[in-house]
Amino acid sequence: MNEFLKRSDVSRSVIVLLVLLSVFVLVQSINSLKENKFIGVGDSSVNTISVSGKGEVAAIPDIATFSFSVSEEATEVKEAQDAISKKIDEALTALKDLGIDKKDLNTLSYNIYPRYEYYQEQRICPNGFACPPTGGERVLVGYEASQTVSVKVRKIERAGEVLEVLGSTDVSNINGPSFDIENRDELMREARKEAIDDAKDKAETLAKDLGVKLVRVVSFYEGNNYNYAYAKAQSFDEELGYGTDGGSYAPEIPVGESEIISTVEIIYEIK
Repeated sequence: MNEFLKRSDVSRSVIVLLVLLSVFVLVQSINSLKENKFIGVGDSSVNTISVSGKGEVAAIPDIATFSFSVSEEATEVKEAQDAISKKIDEALTALKDLGIDKKDLNTLSYNIYPRYEYYQEQRICPNGFACPPTGGERVLVGYEASQTVSVKVRKIERAGEVLEVLGSTDVSNINGPSFDIENRDELMREARKEAIDDAKDKAETLAKDLGVKLVRVVSFYEGNNYNYAYAKAQSFDEELGYGTDGGSYAPEIPVGESEIISTVEIIYEIK
């Protein structure tokens, strides 16, 4: 009997210990979940400073782009197409003879439109005066075809010769030039690096004046980078390519310099 009571007491003790252990584990788990809930949710009131930077790189453009158009009217579509094809072939042949690569000649647009005219019947009234027209009719009189081609000149010193050649062919609406730089991406990276260095210098100076330390970059923004081109002034006659003696020569195309500009904004955490 006593042996049975002893065994019962031991069993109760084991059960009590198991219950207490279970409660302890449960409490620890709850506390752990509470702690995990706040992991990564630090103090939102982080102190920061914001600085901006600007970088500029000067470069001389090495590409010029022009465009020109040809147009023709005819009673039939094919006649109009054949007419502009002849003019385009003449212009493209002249440009290729000048050394322009085929890959730098691109069609920007090709259009064919019907052309109508409006006719009204004019009546003569009994008193000899013209009577108001009774109505009219829209009549198809032909078709107008046009093609626009762009020309990229990689030897920019020959831009004037290109204009001269185009002027000697039967083209119209010569537009340009617009200037560009072959290695623009490389120069843009250089300008961006200067802008970032400028912002860093400002941040270090500002932190020193405020008596704080820079911790890390928390935000970076790059503004709208742009290109500013300018050229030397030139007289009207020189710009059109006419000499003072009345002769003509290839138009002078002043190129000047282009400024590639980058702007950035950097936000630093401070302490």
